[in-house]
Amino acid sequence: MSDKKVMAVKAKKLYEPKGDVLISVRNLDKTFKETIHAVRNVSTDIHRGEVVVIIGPSGSGKSTFLRCINLLEVPTAGSIIMDGEDIMAKTADINKYRQKVGMVFQHFNLFDNLNVIQNMIIAPTKLKHESDAAASQRAMNLLERVGLADRAEAYPSQLSGGQKQRIAIVRSLCMEPEVLLFDEPTSALDPEMVGEVLEVMKQLAAEGMTMVVVTHEMGFAREVADRVMFMADGALIEEGTPEEIFDDPKSDRLKDFLSKIL
Repeated sequence: MSDKKVMAVKAKKLYEPKGDVLISVRNLDKTFKETIHAVRNVSTDIHRGEVVVIIGPSGSGKSTFLRCINLLEVPTAGSIIMDGEDIMAKTADINKYRQKVGMVFQHFNLFDNLNVIQNMIIAPTKLKHESDAAASQRAMNLLERVGLADRAEAYPSQLSGGQKQRIAIVRSLCMEPEVLLFDEPTSALDPEMVGEVLEVMKQLAAEGMTMVVVTHEMGFAREVADRVMFMADGALIEEGTPEEIFDDPKSDRLKDFLSKIL
């Protein structure tokens, strides 16, 4: 690293949370079939307006941890607290919680038998009981933002992979979530389509959307993340600013991982 770059890294402030804690995760464990320990005692806080990027080798528990936050996987142990409520408690309203937590998947998960606008309004009309007109207006406004208003009547089979993923992102935004979770959103895309999806995510980050992103896109992590979490073997090994993680890793496990991908 050049002296100039070293000075720039040292001059930058250490990570400071942007806002209040939105989701607090404590001692989270997830075991499958009592033998596969996918997530091991992970604790972290996600702050409002923060962009958290989770990196690590395949099979490290990144996606399972993300799915646990949204209760698509039910944790074996630990707690997930949002707005002062442990959403793992028997009395918790899980459906209400999920309306606050949007999820963008690797493979889009669009309904093939519905066109774009129908895919976007089905959740707000069914779950939040919004009118078709109100939900459609919001959907069109979001499609305008990502340059796909002209595809509102198209079906998923008529869209490119990049278009499908942009639709999936704004479909989640139709529910007006407080946080968006991204599970490797570009890994199923052809290389030339990755940029258009990352650009939408960068725009959301710039607008203050709280985001937790599992990704192999290290350039995105460096540029956009407020905090990077490195997971391996189900455990949270190290976390810090992008500069701390990529330029000054502490653990041998992280150093080894970075040596293979950078």
